[in-house]
Amino acid sequence: MTSVLVVDDNHMNRKLAVDVLSAAGFQTFGAATAQQGIALAREHVPDVILMDLRLPDMDGVDATRMLAAHERTALIPVVAMSASPLEGNEDWLEEAGFAGWLEKPIHVSTFPEQVSRYGVKTQ
Repeated sequence: MTSVLVVDDNHMNRKLAVDVLSAAGFQTFGAATAQQGIALAREHVPDVILMDLRLPDMDGVDATRMLAAHERTALIPVVAMSASPLEGNEDWLEEAGFAGWLEKPIHVSTFPEQVSRYGVKTQ
């Protein structure tokens, strides 16, 4: 089963993403802070990480860099998630180490397919 870690400090956003992906056949984990997300990523080594850009303890860019610097998590694709428009900002996101980006709010009907584009397949 494909696993996805959702790192988002907004409980409702995190729960929605986890619930939608779980219903689509993904194994999911959720974290409210960057530090929790990093710890879960190192413990479970998910297939993809969805990372909010604004977190209470550190921003998603710094968390993504920490994941990329650790041997156990360096190859996990990290996808930026933000309520701020990201269209046209792909260059800095790629330079920061993100595999791509998704805008919030998510669209329930297309979200699992969007996540699958980052190399994740449901069973």
